[in-house]
Amino acid sequence: MNQPDSSPSNFVRDIILNDLQTNKYQGRVHTRFPPEPNGYLHIGHAKSICLNFGLAAEFGGKTNLRFDDTNPEKEEQEYVDSIIDNVRWLGFQWQEPIHYASDYFGQLYEWALKMIRENKAFVCDLTADEVRQYRGTLTEGGKESPYRNRTVEENLDLFERMKNGEFPDGSRTLRAKIDMASKNLNMRDPVMYRILNAEHHRTGNKWCIYPMYDYAHGQSDSIEGITHSICTLEFEDHRPLYDWYVEQLGIYHPQQIEFDRLNLTYTMLSKRKLLQLVKDGHVRGWDDPRMPTLSGIRRRGYTPEALRNFCKAIGVSKTNGTIELGLLEHHVRDDLNKRAPRLMAVLRPLRVVIDNYPEGESELMEAVNNPEDASAGTRKVPFSRVLYIEQDDFKEDPPKQFFRLSPGKEVRLRWGYFITCTSVVKDEKGEIVEIHCTYDPATRGGNAPDGRKVKATIHWVSAAHAIDGEVRLYETLFNCESPNDLADLNPRSLEVLTECKLEPALGSSEAQFRCQFERLGYFCADNDTAPGKPVFNRIVGLRDAWAKIEKKTK
Repeated sequence: MNQPDSSPSNFVRDIILNDLQTNKYQGRVHTRFPPEPNGYLHIGHAKSICLNFGLAAEFGGKTNLRFDDTNPEKEEQEYVDSIIDNVRWLGFQWQEPIHYASDYFGQLYEWALKMIRENKAFVCDLTADEVRQYRGTLTEGGKESPYRNRTVEENLDLFERMKNGEFPDGSRTLRAKIDMASKNLNMRDPVMYRILNAEHHRTGNKWCIYPMYDYAHGQSDSIEGITHSICTLEFEDHRPLYDWYVEQLGIYHPQQIEFDRLNLTYTMLSKRKLLQLVKDGHVRGWDDPRMPTLSGIRRRGYTPEALRNFCKAIGVSKTNGTIELGLLEHHVRDDLNKRAPRLMAVLRPLRVVIDNYPEGESELMEAVNNPEDASAGTRKVPFSRVLYIEQDDFKEDPPKQFFRLSPGKEVRLRWGYFITCTSVVKDEKGEIVEIHCTYDPATRGGNAPDGRKVKATIHWVSAAHAIDGEVRLYETLFNCESPNDLADLNPRSLEVLTECKLEPALGSSEAQFRCQFERLGYFCADNDTAPGKPVFNRIVGLRDAWAKIEKKTK
């Protein structure tokens, strides 16, 4: 048996450890991740991916990537490609080859014939609405279909004709013959096959009947030799049905284990509603940085390491709950703090003229790239007579406790000099468009030889050397902690700033370059970035409320 690492324990891991100790599967650990290709993966899937791939890797096992492609009306190759790309981006590699439920359509059909021959399945003519009416409720049993007692011969004939395309969509189904009085609604003669004249993205028009997920699920696991079929809790009530199918067929029986799904505050993880956001134009696509899809948060600038650390931190349980978005952002900051270089950008520029600095001259200031990483070294930042600072870093009539720049007040320019404001210039509307300052040449690098202190350090960019850039500031897509529908959309989820001034080093940024804009937050070059035209997404701000809470509880 492989020796486990120091990973935190959870009940799923404990089950696997026990199975290895008892040699239940001859020392094997074989998991799978079975997404339906009807949309893009979201952060909820990241938890399942990390759990399935992580446990198999810990114990020297294997993980299959299998597409549950049993519903051709909603599935597309685009979704298949994006899922493959994002699982790989998250840092995991599946056991080759990639599997598809459609690989097993032939075998599933043969097994259906076996069940018909053994009088365990029948062709039903009830409509979908009638099936629901006959099913009963949680407190009342259902009633049997009037077609339940068809002969085996009639059922075999009708099922073959269903396969041959003789009947219209929805006119007939194949149903398992179990127990209409069962307390579990899933066991009340569930549908196994429906007629669906739709082209499949892999099998084309070969089939016009498609297996239901509940019929294909357990048998697909069985075919692949999965040892631990790890599902979210909503599948717990379906487990007796999966067990029933494999037992009736007399095939290898995988073990299903259910765990809690991931729910995040201010986040909606319904693929149906995410698709609606895309189709209705509320976002720019599946990879919009406001979306909780892996493609979206990847474009925004989240790192796979941060996601894996987050999934590890939240753990696994048997009770559904909701995780605070702040915890996810904490792990993003924690990861970027170690790796992201620090640079300067001014998002809402205010022009500053240093009157006693020589006109036409400039100099290079030495700036530390990352104080958390000495190996990151330093860079040169140009300084000149005219600078840009943030509008919020100056107030003509400052309130108490405002320590940044104001008339007569001295501040430090990051990596630069001490400056003091002497006057302001306003336009015809009375708005400040320029401020004039003096600088102290003896304070180069940000320290005064006489030991005097200042209470604020502000960032800046040299006007003569600034790169024009666009910055996109993102807030939560929904404005309440538990969004229910699109009425909860946040109208201020995106602010686009088009007149930003960036230090020269940012001009050559390529897509997915991550850095910290000093004092502003962590940012990532968007896919729209072009040579000389950088576009940055704010990944997350600098303030980490979760870290403060964590320190108080220790």
